[in-house]
This record gives sequence, structure tokens and C-alpha cells, in this order.
Amino acid sequence: MKTYRFLFVIFVTFIVCLLTAPSMAAAENPAAQPAAGQSSDRLREEIIRQLEKRYNTADFSASFSQVSALKALDIKDTAIGKVWFKHPGMMQWEYEQPEKYAIISDGKTLWIYRPEDNQVVIGDPMTYFGNGKGASFLSNFNLVQDTYTVTVTVPASPDQYAIKLVPRKKQMDLSAIFLNIDKSSFEIKSVVTLNEYGDETRIEFSNLKFEPLDASLFSFQIPAGAEVLKMDE
Repeated sequence: MKTYRFLFVIFVTFIVCLLTAPSMAAAENPAAQPAAGQSSDRLREEIIRQLEKRYNTADFSASFSQVSALKALDIKDTAIGKVWFKHPGMMQWEYEQPEKYAIISDGKTLWIYRPEDNQVVIGDPMTYFGNGKGASFLSNFNLVQDTYTVTVTVPASPDQYAIKLVPRKKQMDLSAIFLNIDKSSFEIKSVVTLNEYGDETRIEFSNLKFEPLDASLFSFQIPAGAEVLKMDE
């Protein structure tokens, strides 16, 4: 059961995606419905401007909770952990429950480490985090305007803004991303990612800390005796 859960969470993390807030069904997701009177270019531009100011060059860490659902299989899984982002393109996701493993990228190499089995999977981060998937745009917010069509939509609560990101190039594994943003701090509180199959990943962030992070945090040293697998093989 542990092996299944590990593979499931890996699958939805990369293919369905990270990094979180409205309901599980896209048709019932309040963020999926246009917000009357809130879709002006001025409001959208102000939200993007504030997000770029907040995230474009800032390193930060946070706790996260993740709920991932595969509609066709009618299954849902949850996970919690911590995450670190460094501009540009560096990330570390440390899953604590239901089992421990880490997803680390220095922007050039991707490592997935499962300590229970002393197993490391190595791959190309662009294959799995390209076009901002997996909330990777948080480590390089310049991706947003270049990669997505952005519209303002209904937030999860009155004290938040919400925007919808639709890929400019059609993708089967990513149809839309919804960001719920605190109105006062412009911190991203949650990310919801949907794909063409109706699958959804919701990630909620808490305990955000904006502070410089050492680049060594995003470089992984393979433990002695570890089994090493290549994702593209």
C-alpha cells in the first residue's frame, strides 16, 4: 500500500500538479466561474504586478497540505510537508506524511529521494515542471505572463483575490491553475491545478517565510549504496 501511495502522489505531483482551495470538482469549483465586475484589466494587472513584486526574486519557505484526486479511478490521496523555493527555478518539496520522500531541483536536475528504500530517481525538471506545472512558477514568476492567459475570478473567501491561469498552448495534463491570494499581503494561499481529464491537485500553503535561502539546499547528494533510476529510461 505504501508503494502505491508513493507512486500515486508522484504521479499527481508531476502530471496533475502541485504547490490549493476551491471544491474538488471543476464544475463546482467557485474559482471556475467568472467573477461579475471583477474581470477588469486594471484589477488583473494590479494583482500580477503585486505578485511579481512579492515573488519574482524572493526566496521563501512554507508548510503545505496537498489533496490530489484522479477522477477516472475515483481515488483521492492527501499529503503534508514543507517546501522551499529559490529564484530562479530551484525547489525542494519535503513530504512528511503519509510517508517521507523529497523532490529536489536545482533548475537543471530533478531528484526524487525515497529514504525508506534508499532509492533516488533522476530526471529533467523541465519535463515535469515545464510551463509552470507543479507550482514551479513560484520559483520564477516571470513564467506566468509568458505562459498563461490570466483572468480574475471568484476567490475562495472575501479576504482574497483569485486568478485563473490557462496555458497559452493546449496541454492534456494541464488545463487551468487557480491561485487564491491574500488581499493585504499578496501571499499565495492556495493553488488548484486541473487537467483535461477532470483530475485535480489542491495545495494549501501556511507559515510562509520570505528569507534568503542557500543554493546548497537545492543540490542533492546521492547516498552511498542508493538505487539510482533514470526517469527517461
